[in-house]
Amino acid sequence: MAKDYYDILGVSKNATREEIKKAYKQLAKKFHPDINKESGASDKFKEVNEAASVLGDPKKREHYDQFGSADPRGFQGGSGGFDFSDMGAEFDLGDLFGGIFGGGRRRTGPRRGADLRYDIELELEEAVNGAEKYIVIPRMEKCSACDGKGAKNASDIVTCDSCGGRGRVQQVKRTPFGSMAFESTCGACRGEGKQIKNPCDVCDGSGRVRQNRKIKVDIPAGVDDGMSLRVSGEGEAGEKGGPTGDLYVVMNLKPHKIFERKRTDLHMEMPISFIAATIGGSISVPTINGKAKLKIPSGTQSNTLFKMKGNGVPFLNQDFSGDQFVKVVVFTPSKLTKKQKEKLNAFGKEMGDKIKPTKSFFDKLKETFS
Repeated sequence: MAKDYYDILGVSKNATREEIKKAYKQLAKKFHPDINKESGASDKFKEVNEAASVLGDPKKREHYDQFGSADPRGFQGGSGGFDFSDMGAEFDLGDLFGGIFGGGRRRTGPRRGADLRYDIELELEEAVNGAEKYIVIPRMEKCSACDGKGAKNASDIVTCDSCGGRGRVQQVKRTPFGSMAFESTCGACRGEGKQIKNPCDVCDGSGRVRQNRKIKVDIPAGVDDGMSLRVSGEGEAGEKGGPTGDLYVVMNLKPHKIFERKRTDLHMEMPISFIAATIGGSISVPTINGKAKLKIPSGTQSNTLFKMKGNGVPFLNQDFSGDQFVKVVVFTPSKLTKKQKEKLNAFGKEMGDKIKPTKSFFDKLKETFS
C-alpha cells in the first residue's frame, strides 16, 4: 500500500466508523492550517482528510482493504461517508468545514422558547386533596413595546444589504485543496437575512425582556413526591416569533407530624389506654381530613394494625383512594397514686396467673437455644 490510512489516523484496521470519525476530528483540529502554523501542518491536514475520506466511506474502505487503493479511479477527495457539519462547533471553523465538506449552516428563523423548572413544596394535605398555588418565576417574555419584533417600527426591519436577504455570503478561501469558493454565514445579519435600523428601546432589538411572572398552578389530588406537572405555554417566550416553552412544576412533599405516606396509603401510630385495649371500645382517630371513629375489640394487643378503608390518598385522576393504617400502642402509665396501685393489685390477684405465652413465643425460644 502506498499509504497506510489506518496508521495516519492512528486507528486499528477493525476500527468502527465512530472511532474513525473521532480520530479524524482530533487530528483535523490539531493540523488545521488556520490553527497550526508549523511547517508541514497543511500537508498533514490534507493527508488526514484523505485518509478519513476513504475509511469513512464503506465502499472505498472495502476496496482499500482489498486492493490498497480507495477505488479503481484513485482518490477523488471530498468527505466520503462522513458528516463533518458539526466540526466547526468544536473550534469555531464551521464556515470553513461547511465550505469543504458541506452543511455547517446556522439555524435561523423562529425558535421555540426554553422550558423552565420550578420546585414547589407541598403539605401532605395539599398533595392528598389538591391545591391552587401561585408561584412567581423569572422568565424571558415577548417585548410588549415592539410585539417581539425587536424594532421600533415594522418599517425599521429591512433586507440585509450584505447578503441580499439570503443570510449567506460567498467567499473564496485558500485550503489544502487550493482556493475554493464556498458560502458562509453573513456576519452583518448573523444569517437572518434581515437587519434592524432602529432597535426597540425596551428590549434593545432582541424582541424579549426578562420579567417576574405570577402563575396559577392547579395541583391535582393525589400527587406524590418527585412528580412533575407540565404547565403548557408557561415557559420562556420563543425567539423571532417562535412558540413558547413549557413550565414543569416538580412536587416536593414536606414531612408530616402524624402520617407517613406509602404511595396511596397513610400510616400512623395511635396510643390507647390499657383499659381500652382490655375491654375494647371506640376511640377517636385523626385522619387527613378530620377525625373518625375506630372500633377497638376487647383484648387488643400492642402494635396491632387496623385498616381504615378509603381514608388514604386518592389515586391520581381516579375516583378511589388508598387506605389508612393505624398501629395501636398500649400506653402504660408511669406514675400511679397509692389508691390506683391498690386497685391494680386487687385486680391482679383476682385475675390470677392467667397470662400464658403464645405458641409462637415458645417456637422463637426453641429456635434461640437449639
